[in-house]
Amino acid sequence: MIFLRRLVQLSVLLIHAGWWGVAPSPTDEGALRTGHGEHGEPGHQEPHKDSYSTFASEFLESRYLSDDGYPFPTAPPVDPFAKIKVSDCGVTKGCIRYGKPGCDAETCDYFLSYRRIGTDVEFELSADTDGWVAVGFSSDKKMGGDDVMACVHDDNGRVRIHHFYNVGQWAKEIKRNPARDEEGIFENNRVTCRFKRPLYVPREETLVDLHLSWYYLFAWGPAIQGSITRHDIDSPPVSEHMISIYKYVDIFMPSTAYQTFNSPLCLLLIVALTFYLLMGTP
Repeated sequence: MIFLRRLVQLSVLLIHAGWWGVAPSPTDEGALRTGHGEHGEPGHQEPHKDSYSTFASEFLESRYLSDDGYPFPTAPPVDPFAKIKVSDCGVTKGCIRYGKPGCDAETCDYFLSYRRIGTDVEFELSADTDGWVAVGFSSDKKMGGDDVMACVHDDNGRVRIHHFYNVGQWAKEIKRNPARDEEGIFENNRVTCRFKRPLYVPREETLVDLHLSWYYLFAWGPAIQGSITRHDIDSPPVSEHMISIYKYVDIFMPSTAYQTFNSPLCLLLIVALTFYLLMGTP
Protein backbone atom coordinates (compact mmCIF):
# COMPACT_ATOMS: atom_id res chain seq x y z
CA MET A 1 0.00 0.00 0.00
CA ILE A 2 2.77 2.40 0.92
CA PHE A 3 4.65 1.52 -2.28
CA LEU A 4 1.59 2.25 -4.45
CA ARG A 5 1.08 5.58 -2.71
CA ARG A 6 4.72 6.47 -3.34
CA LEU A 7 4.34 5.47 -6.98
CA VAL A 8 1.28 7.71 -7.37
CA GLN A 9 3.14 10.63 -5.79
CA LEU A 10 6.05 10.11 -8.15
CA SER A 11 3.73 9.85 -11.18
CA VAL A 12 2.02 13.15 -10.33
CA LEU A 13 5.37 14.85 -9.99
CA LEU A 14 6.54 13.49 -13.36
CA ILE A 15 3.36 14.68 -15.07
CA HIS A 16 3.77 18.17 -13.59
CA ALA A 17 7.36 18.19 -14.78
CA GLY A 18 6.32 17.63 -18.40
CA TRP A 19 7.58 14.04 -18.67
CA TRP A 20 5.78 10.95 -20.05
CA GLY A 21 4.83 12.71 -23.34
CA VAL A 22 2.51 15.37 -21.93
CA ALA A 23 2.24 18.29 -24.38
CA PRO A 24 3.58 21.62 -23.16
CA SER A 25 1.12 24.36 -22.46
CA PRO A 26 0.68 27.29 -24.91
CA THR A 27 2.69 29.40 -22.54
CA ASP A 28 5.53 26.93 -22.70
CA GLU A 29 5.36 26.84 -26.54
CA GLY A 30 5.54 30.61 -26.72
CA ALA A 31 8.47 30.60 -24.41
CA LEU A 32 10.24 28.07 -26.62
CA ARG A 33 9.59 30.09 -29.78
CA THR A 34 10.89 33.27 -28.25
CA GLY A 35 14.09 31.45 -27.44
CA HIS A 36 15.10 31.47 -31.14
CA GLY A 37 16.27 34.47 -33.10
CA GLU A 38 14.60 35.73 -36.28
CA HIS A 39 16.84 33.49 -38.42
CA GLY A 40 16.61 30.48 -36.15
CA GLU A 41 19.95 31.06 -34.43
CA PRO A 42 20.60 28.89 -31.42
CA GLY A 43 20.09 30.80 -28.24
CA HIS A 44 17.05 29.09 -26.83
CA GLN A 45 17.12 27.62 -23.32
CA GLU A 46 16.85 23.94 -22.67
CA PRO A 47 13.14 23.18 -22.45
CA HIS A 48 13.37 20.78 -19.48
CA LYS A 49 15.95 22.53 -17.34
CA ASP A 50 13.53 24.44 -15.11
CA SER A 51 11.04 21.56 -15.08
CA TYR A 52 13.74 19.13 -13.99
CA SER A 53 14.87 21.42 -11.17
CA THR A 54 11.31 21.72 -9.95
CA PHE A 55 10.79 17.97 -10.17
CA ALA A 56 14.03 17.21 -8.33
CA SER A 57 13.25 19.55 -5.47
CA GLU A 58 9.68 18.28 -5.13
CA PHE A 59 10.85 14.66 -5.27
CA LEU A 60 13.43 15.24 -2.56
CA GLU A 61 10.84 16.96 -0.41
CA SER A 62 8.43 14.05 -0.89
CA ARG A 63 11.03 11.64 0.49
CA TYR A 64 10.75 13.37 3.86
CA LEU A 65 6.95 13.26 4.00
CA SER A 66 5.05 10.62 5.88
CA ASP A 67 2.22 8.61 4.33
CA ASP A 68 -0.19 11.28 5.51
CA GLY A 69 1.78 14.04 3.84
CA TYR A 70 3.30 15.43 7.04
CA PRO A 71 7.05 15.88 7.59
CA PHE A 72 8.81 13.07 9.39
CA PRO A 73 9.77 13.96 12.97
CA THR A 74 13.27 15.38 13.17
CA ALA A 75 15.92 14.38 15.68
CA PRO A 76 15.25 15.68 19.20
CA PRO A 77 16.95 18.98 19.98
CA VAL A 78 20.37 18.78 21.58
CA ASP A 79 20.35 19.42 25.30
CA PRO A 80 21.74 22.94 25.70
CA PHE A 81 23.50 21.88 28.88
CA ALA A 82 24.89 18.36 29.18
CA LYS A 83 24.41 16.93 32.64
CA ILE A 84 27.46 16.55 34.85
CA LYS A 85 28.73 12.98 34.97
CA VAL A 86 29.81 11.97 38.48
CA SER A 87 30.87 8.55 37.21
CA ASP A 88 33.99 10.27 35.82
CA CYS A 89 35.00 11.60 39.25
CA GLY A 90 38.44 10.41 40.27
CA VAL A 91 38.99 8.89 36.81
CA THR A 92 38.98 11.54 34.08
CA LYS A 93 38.30 14.54 36.31
CA GLY A 94 38.60 15.63 39.90
CA CYS A 95 35.51 16.24 42.05
CA ILE A 96 34.65 17.80 45.39
CA ARG A 97 31.24 17.14 46.91
CA TYR A 98 29.77 18.87 49.93
CA GLY A 99 26.50 17.76 51.48
CA LYS A 100 24.76 14.51 52.29
CA PRO A 101 26.80 11.30 51.98
CA GLY A 102 26.33 9.74 48.55
CA CYS A 103 25.12 12.96 46.92
CA ASP A 104 25.88 13.82 43.31
CA ALA A 105 26.01 16.93 41.12
CA GLU A 106 22.22 17.34 41.34
CA THR A 107 21.74 16.67 45.06
CA CYS A 108 24.87 17.93 46.85
CA ASP A 109 24.70 21.28 48.60
CA TYR A 110 27.77 22.12 46.53
CA PHE A 111 29.58 20.29 43.75
CA LEU A 112 32.73 21.10 41.77
CA SER A 113 34.70 19.22 39.14
CA TYR A 114 37.83 20.04 37.16
CA ARG A 115 39.75 18.46 34.30
CA ARG A 116 42.51 19.46 31.91
CA ILE A 117 41.67 19.89 28.23
CA GLY A 118 44.79 20.84 26.30
CA THR A 119 46.04 24.13 27.70
CA ASP A 120 42.73 24.81 29.48
CA VAL A 121 41.04 23.65 32.64
CA GLU A 122 37.33 22.93 32.50
CA PHE A 123 35.32 23.55 35.66
CA GLU A 124 31.80 22.42 36.48
CA LEU A 125 29.99 24.00 39.43
CA SER A 126 26.58 23.35 40.93
CA ALA A 127 24.87 24.40 44.15
CA ASP A 128 21.48 24.33 45.80
CA THR A 129 20.71 28.03 45.33
CA ASP A 130 18.85 30.41 43.06
CA GLY A 131 21.65 32.99 43.10
CA TRP A 132 25.31 32.15 42.59
CA VAL A 133 27.92 29.45 43.06
CA ALA A 134 31.67 30.06 43.15
CA VAL A 135 35.12 28.58 43.66
CA GLY A 136 38.07 30.51 45.03
CA PHE A 137 41.79 29.72 44.79
CA SER A 138 43.59 30.51 48.02
CA SER A 139 47.08 30.08 49.42
CA ASP A 140 46.07 30.01 53.08
CA LYS A 141 42.51 28.65 53.47
CA LYS A 142 41.29 32.10 54.45
CA MET A 143 39.09 34.51 52.55
CA GLY A 144 41.07 37.51 51.34
CA GLY A 145 43.37 37.96 48.37
CA ASP A 146 41.73 35.13 46.42
CA ASP A 147 41.07 34.61 42.72
CA VAL A 148 37.36 33.69 42.42
CA MET A 149 35.23 32.39 39.56
CA ALA A 150 31.46 32.63 40.07
CA CYS A 151 28.41 31.56 38.11
CA VAL A 152 25.61 34.07 38.68
CA HIS A 153 21.93 33.64 37.91
CA ASP A 154 20.48 36.96 36.76
CA ASP A 155 16.89 38.25 36.61
CA ASN A 156 16.56 37.23 32.97
CA GLY A 157 17.06 33.58 33.83
CA ARG A 158 20.57 33.41 32.40
CA VAL A 159 23.65 32.07 34.18
CA ARG A 160 26.79 34.08 33.48
CA ILE A 161 30.41 33.58 34.54
CA HIS A 162 32.05 36.41 36.50
CA HIS A 163 35.58 36.93 37.77
CA PHE A 164 36.12 38.33 41.27
CA TYR A 165 38.96 39.09 43.63
CA ASN A 166 38.41 38.84 47.37
CA VAL A 167 39.42 42.02 49.17
CA GLY A 168 39.07 41.14 52.82
CA GLN A 169 35.56 39.76 53.30
CA TRP A 170 33.99 41.15 50.14
CA ALA A 171 34.37 40.32 46.48
CA LYS A 172 35.40 42.88 43.88
CA GLU A 173 34.48 42.09 40.30
CA ILE A 174 37.40 42.15 37.86
CA LYS A 175 36.80 43.24 34.27
CA ARG A 176 39.41 40.85 32.94
CA ASN A 177 37.53 37.56 32.81
CA PRO A 178 39.58 34.48 31.85
CA ALA A 179 36.48 32.31 31.36
CA ARG A 180 35.55 31.02 27.94
CA ASP A 181 33.23 28.42 26.43
CA GLU A 182 30.88 29.27 29.25
CA GLU A 183 27.44 27.77 29.67
CA GLY A 184 25.01 27.55 32.53
CA ILE A 185 21.50 26.68 33.56
CA PHE A 186 19.10 27.37 36.41
CA GLU A 187 16.86 24.39 37.01
CA ASN A 188 15.21 22.73 40.03
CA ASN A 189 16.37 25.62 42.20
CA ARG A 190 19.99 24.90 41.31
CA VAL A 191 22.60 27.02 39.59
CA THR A 192 24.85 24.85 37.42
CA CYS A 193 27.56 26.01 35.05
CA ARG A 194 30.54 24.89 33.00
CA PHE A 195 33.44 26.97 31.70
CA LYS A 196 37.11 26.85 30.78
CA ARG A 197 40.02 29.06 31.71
CA PRO A 198 43.68 28.90 30.67
CA LEU A 199 46.00 26.70 32.65
CA TYR A 200 48.89 29.15 32.31
CA VAL A 201 48.39 32.90 32.62
CA PRO A 202 50.71 35.83 33.28
CA ARG A 203 50.96 36.22 37.04
CA GLU A 204 48.80 39.00 38.39
CA GLU A 205 47.47 39.81 41.81
CA THR A 206 43.92 38.91 40.80
CA LEU A 207 44.70 35.91 38.61
CA VAL A 208 46.51 32.75 39.71
CA ASP A 209 48.31 30.09 37.72
CA LEU A 210 46.28 26.93 37.90
CA HIS A 211 49.28 24.70 37.27
CA LEU A 212 50.20 25.45 40.90
CA SER A 213 48.38 23.86 43.83
CA TRP A 214 45.84 25.90 45.80
CA TYR A 215 43.33 25.52 48.58
CA TYR A 216 39.85 25.64 47.07
CA LEU A 217 37.20 27.81 48.71
CA PHE A 218 33.58 26.82 48.07
CA ALA A 219 30.72 29.29 48.38
CA TRP A 220 27.18 29.93 47.16
CA GLY A 221 24.34 32.26 48.01
CA PRO A 222 21.53 34.54 46.79
CA ALA A 223 21.82 37.20 44.10
CA ILE A 224 19.97 40.48 43.64
CA GLN A 225 19.54 41.68 40.07
CA GLY A 226 22.49 39.60 38.96
CA SER A 227 24.79 40.79 41.76
CA ILE A 228 26.08 38.40 44.39
CA THR A 229 25.31 38.88 48.07
CA ARG A 230 26.65 37.24 51.23
CA HIS A 231 27.10 33.47 51.05
CA ASP A 232 24.52 31.17 52.58
CA ILE A 233 26.62 29.81 55.43
CA ASP A 234 28.87 31.71 57.84
CA SER A 235 31.86 29.44 57.35
CA PRO A 236 32.01 28.23 53.73
CA PRO A 237 33.82 24.91 53.28
CA VAL A 238 37.48 24.81 52.29
CA SER A 239 39.46 21.89 50.89
CA GLU A 240 41.47 20.16 53.60
CA HIS A 241 44.59 20.01 51.43
CA MET A 242 45.93 21.94 48.48
CA ILE A 243 44.49 20.63 45.24
CA SER A 244 46.65 19.92 42.22
CA ILE A 245 45.01 20.28 38.84
CA TYR A 246 47.11 17.30 37.71
CA LYS A 247 45.60 14.87 40.23
CA TYR A 248 42.03 13.72 39.75
CA VAL A 249 40.61 13.14 43.22
CA ASP A 250 37.08 12.43 44.39
CA ILE A 251 36.60 14.16 47.73
CA PHE A 252 33.47 14.12 49.85
CA MET A 253 32.98 16.72 52.58
CA PRO A 254 29.96 16.22 54.88
CA SER A 255 27.84 19.30 55.40
CA THR A 256 27.29 20.73 58.87
CA ALA A 257 24.19 18.62 59.42
CA TYR A 258 26.25 15.42 59.01
CA GLN A 259 29.53 16.52 60.58
CA THR A 260 28.16 16.10 64.12
CA PHE A 261 27.70 12.36 63.69
CA ASN A 262 31.19 11.97 62.26
CA SER A 263 33.09 13.90 64.92
CA PRO A 264 35.29 11.93 67.39
CA LEU A 265 33.53 13.47 70.38
CA CYS A 266 30.13 12.40 69.12
CA LEU A 267 31.36 8.86 68.51
CA LEU A 268 32.82 8.75 72.01
CA LEU A 269 29.52 9.86 73.52
CA ILE A 270 27.65 7.23 71.53
CA VAL A 271 30.03 4.51 72.76
CA ALA A 272 29.71 5.73 76.37
CA LEU A 273 25.92 5.83 76.18
CA THR A 274 25.80 2.34 74.68
CA PHE A 275 28.08 0.98 77.39
CA TYR A 276 25.94 2.62 80.09
CA LEU A 277 22.74 1.13 78.70
CA LEU A 278 24.27 -2.33 78.44
CA MET A 279 25.83 -2.29 81.92
CA GLY A 280 23.01 -0.50 83.71
CA THR A 281 20.78 -2.38 86.14
CA PRO A 282 17.26 -3.30 84.94
